[in-house]
Amino acid sequence: MEKKIKLIWDFRGPDAQKIAEHHEIHLTDYKKANNLNKSATGVEIKSPLYTIAYLTVLQSEMPAVRDALKPHRGEFCD
Repeated sequence: MEKKIKLIWDFRGPDAQKIAEHHEIHLTDYKKANNLNKSATGVEIKSPLYTIAYLTVLQSEMPAVRDALKPHRGEFCD
């Protein structure tokens, strides 16, 4: 089974949650437009001033998605 990678965008400050939630809308649109059917998007609130938006992709899809969307970082999913 192919590994999944979580591509992450970090948002900090008092508006971090709102910005991350808005960013997730764009990630969902990208996912649908590019037929990333095994992908998932989401938002995780890490603290009141730090929230992330993420897109999980298969390892084979990662280079194209990374180059198109420029995430801040990535990590292997559990």
